[in-house]
Amino acid sequence: MSRIGQMPIQTDTKVKIALGQNDITVEGPKGSLNWTIPEGIAVSLADGLITVERSTDLKSHKSLHGLTRSLIANMVAGVTDGFEKKLILVGIGYRAEIDNQKRLVLNVGYSHPVIYEPPDGITLSVEASENIGGQPHTPITVSGIDKALVGQVAASIRQIKKPEVYEPSKGIRYEGERVRMKEGKTGV
Repeated sequence: MSRIGQMPIQTDTKVKIALGQNDITVEGPKGSLNWTIPEGIAVSLADGLITVERSTDLKSHKSLHGLTRSLIANMVAGVTDGFEKKLILVGIGYRAEIDNQKRLVLNVGYSHPVIYEPPDGITLSVEASENIGGQPHTPITVSGIDKALVGQVAASIRQIKKPEVYEPSKGIRYEGERVRMKEGKTGV
């Protein structure tokens, strides 16, 4: 039995759960999320507890058991609290700003500014930069109610200019990410 899959999910009184034939809809103060339940997995709701069960012990059903429980728990957490990922833009002359159309405009060393338009349900914000070790660090926050979408948007923004591995380490990185520095090339 899956250790994660057998744990019930406690719901808040502010959260409304609607179970369909093969889908689940979770509504809360921050929004609404919908997900299709895979075949072989049964979801039930009783007394504010959501339980996930599998119909057989097939390998595919075992793997979906814990996954389904985790995704539903993330949906409940997303509509109540939301999720956010923080990125740090590091580099002299590198700038980030939000334009009037809620798009992220990045100046990261290319000949033109890079414009990133977030998908629906994602909010981007840029805070004031601070100087650490002689280089400006500009925090960028990605927030939303869908955990997978927040992570994907953060990864897409990081992909625009990955951190360089040689000194000085410029680029976009996750908050708390440690970039391993390589030794510079030496000529003989």
